[in-house]
Amino acid sequence: MSEHATVQPADDHVVLGKLTSPFGVKGWLKVYSYTSPMEGVLDYPLWVLRSGESLERRRLVQGRRHGKGLVALLEGCDTREGAEALAGAEILLPKAELPELDADELYWHQLEGLRVVTREGVVLGRIDHLFETGANDVMVVKGALAPDAVDGGERLLPYLPEEVILEVDLDAGVMTVDWDPDF
Repeated sequence: MSEHATVQPADDHVVLGKLTSPFGVKGWLKVYSYTSPMEGVLDYPLWVLRSGESLERRRLVQGRRHGKGLVALLEGCDTREGAEALAGAEILLPKAELPELDADELYWHQLEGLRVVTREGVVLGRIDHLFETGANDVMVVKGALAPDAVDGGERLLPYLPEEVILEVDLDAGVMTVDWDPDF
């Protein structure tokens, strides 16, 4: 079931995962999830799929863990050919549908794009993206994304509140950190 007309622009969405390849012959697809835990992507019954510039809604009929990954069946996709047509699409969710967090929690998408400044006022750049390492999350801060940055370099900063992260001001778009610009 495709509902192109009622889908908001992609900027109003967060990427939850990706449909990677067909699974079997009855329309199932393998799913690569960016959520933690990985099964979290299956908690949302209506997905917005993005292929290139195209956005469409698809209802999740069924999803489950399979081996080390996930598989899903979407409404209107009941053949391998249908699954092949959807393979490669990103799974989006309107930001407005994300669960509310506690006051001291943030979603990664809220951090991406923030200007990163040291406690001394030195601009290190902007947060390009984050990734997990097991021990802690890591922010990739790129100087090239901020014209007033100390340099155009890339820095990997651990996401450690109260140790490295001193303050996050979402309204101002700034994160203050305790970090040596030479590191």
